[in-house]
Amino acid sequence: MLELKNLYFTVQEDDAVGGKSRNIIDGIDFNFQDGKFYAITGPNGSGKTTLAKLIMGVNPVSKGVLLFNGQDISSWTITERARLGIAYSFQQPARFKGITFRDLLTIATGIEDENKLLEILGRVGICPLSFLDKEVDAKLSGGEIKKIELAITIAANPKLAIYDEPDTGIDLWTIGPMVSLLKKELASNRTTTVVVSHNRAFLEAADEILIIHSGKIAYSGNLEGAMPLLDDLSVCTYRDSCEGDRDAGCYR
Repeated sequence: MLELKNLYFTVQEDDAVGGKSRNIIDGIDFNFQDGKFYAITGPNGSGKTTLAKLIMGVNPVSKGVLLFNGQDISSWTITERARLGIAYSFQQPARFKGITFRDLLTIATGIEDENKLLEILGRVGICPLSFLDKEVDAKLSGGEIKKIELAITIAANPKLAIYDEPDTGIDLWTIGPMVSLLKKELASNRTTTVVVSHNRAFLEAADEILIIHSGKIAYSGNLEGAMPLLDDLSVCTYRDSCEGDRDAGCYR
C-alpha cells in the first residue's frame, strides 16, 4: 500500500544562511499495509503530525521516498495524491463563511443528488435536516465541524485515510461511535486508516500502533507491547488530572 523509505523532513533552526538544521522526521522506514487500522502516537512535538503531512504532501519530503502501490509519489502535489486516493482530515478543520455543508459536500464529492448526500450524512451519524443546509462557519461547535470533515473524508471513499487527532473538540460520548465508524468503513471499503491520536480508544482499536519519538519510530506493534513506552514517554499530557482514571481517555 504505502511504503516509507528513509524518510526525512528537515528544517532550519534560524533564517541565517548556513544556519543549523534539524530533522523533524529522521530517517523513517515503514510499510502501511492495505486495509489495516494504524494509530500513530507519541509525545507532543515528536513528529506525528509532520509525518502525516508528509504522506499527504502538505509538507515536502526533504529526503527519502514515498511509494504508493509501488509508485513513487514523493514529489506529487496534494491534489495529485488526493486523486490517487489519499485523504487527510486536519486536526483543526477549516470553516467557510457563506458556504453550506451541502455546498461543501457537493464540491468535495461531485455528488448533487440529495438522497445520496443524506446517505453520506447518515453514515457519520449526522442528522440531515439540521446539518445539510447549515453554514460551515464559526457558529458550529468543534464537534460539529469535526463530523462535517469526517463525512467529507469518508464520502471520498479513499484508499488511504489519514485523521489527525480526530477527537479534538469531541466529547467523550462521541469518541466511541467515531472509532466504530472508522472501523466499519475500513471493513466495508478496505480503506487503510491512519489515526494520529493520544486517545486510548483509537489505540485499542488499532491493528498496529506506531510510537514516534524525536522523529523516529520508537515502536511498532500491538498495544500490550506499547504500554511500557507509552508510560515512559508521557503520551498522556493531562496525566495528573486523570490519575488512575482509565475512563478519562488516557493511560496510566
